[in-house]
Amino acid sequence: MLIDALILAAGLGTAGLLLWPRLARARLWGATVTPLASIIGSGFLVLGPVLEHSYGVYAPFVMALLCLAAYAFGGAIRFNITRRMDGKGHRSAAEERLETLASWALAFAYVISVAYYLNLFGAFAVSLTPFASALGGRIVTTAVFGVILATGWLHGFRALERMEQISVGIKLAIIAAMLAGLAFYFGGKLSDGGLVFDPPTLTGWPAVQLAFGLIVTVQGFETARYLGAEYDAPTRRQAMRIAQWLSTAIYLAYIGLIAYLFTPDEAQLSETAIIDMMRIVAPVLPGLLVAAALAAQFSAAVADTGGAGGLVSELTRGRIPTRSAYLVLVAAGLALTWAADIFAIIAYASRAFALYYAIQALIAAAGARETSRPQALAYAALAGLGAMMAIFGTSAE
Repeated sequence: MLIDALILAAGLGTAGLLLWPRLARARLWGATVTPLASIIGSGFLVLGPVLEHSYGVYAPFVMALLCLAAYAFGGAIRFNITRRMDGKGHRSAAEERLETLASWALAFAYVISVAYYLNLFGAFAVSLTPFASALGGRIVTTAVFGVILATGWLHGFRALERMEQISVGIKLAIIAAMLAGLAFYFGGKLSDGGLVFDPPTLTGWPAVQLAFGLIVTVQGFETARYLGAEYDAPTRRQAMRIAQWLSTAIYLAYIGLIAYLFTPDEAQLSETAIIDMMRIVAPVLPGLLVAAALAAQFSAAVADTGGAGGLVSELTRGRIPTRSAYLVLVAAGLALTWAADIFAIIAYASRAFALYYAIQALIAAAGARETSRPQALAYAALAGLGAMMAIFGTSAE
């Protein structure tokens, strides 16, 4: 079929571009890959069905607001990178305490995000098999938690981390293929008047609360903040901007296409709903999406497990060894896996990251008082928004 050929051509073309030596070896691109991969990772798989189901015709507008909020929080973190890493401005004891609190909030967010990634891994792993069920997904998730714990406890994550660059390329190529398929399908629907304009099923304050609970799906830009050992502050700031610009363009194109293609009965809400939706677009897409999901979730879980373990060990000055932190993380992840569904875990992760962003915005507000009162007030308002997200964010039902 023409659409299958187009999808494969888009995927292979993107893969070829990512393998182009001039791009692959570019220092700025190397710094951009980590935050970009985090932003359009697992959230991409669940965000389309959730927004389409809950907000209908207004889904692209909600997506734009999520990206705008993420870019604003990114601006606060970029401001903090400038002050801390370039040595500009005096940091008070209160700011240092806030920085420590932010690090603890991030470590806690990592714990929840690993459960989020691996529950998606389990759901997608069984989605095209006879064992497709919540129980089957949780069993796979539990087994993968065991693999990660054993690897981290016995050998560390260096061997597994080598997968990251490969998985990033696979994921971006498959996303490009999916967007090409959606664009072709959208064009056909547009020409025959078959576009769907669903009313939202959620309005008012509950709609705002759900949007608060989805901030984790555009999270990941903050990883540039912690690449100081490899890149200087200007490179990390620019890499974060590029990652957020590219991810915003990808997300808006994705939601702008998907919001008007499916009727409610074609887009039943579940963690793997995207597979059923893409099966309508082209037969080749479900298998490609499962491959992308497995590669993305496993590498992201490994990265966040390693990050959480190292962060906890650093914050406790070695009193909690890294291996013990891995054990606590896996225990917490298993508890979440068996006690909550994926949408509840997404809301928990969003609250944890929103708390981290709120504290970073507070730090930026304190630092900006020295140079610009309006900027300080803007960062303070942003901190208030982060706090509201942490308190009021809810999960998709």
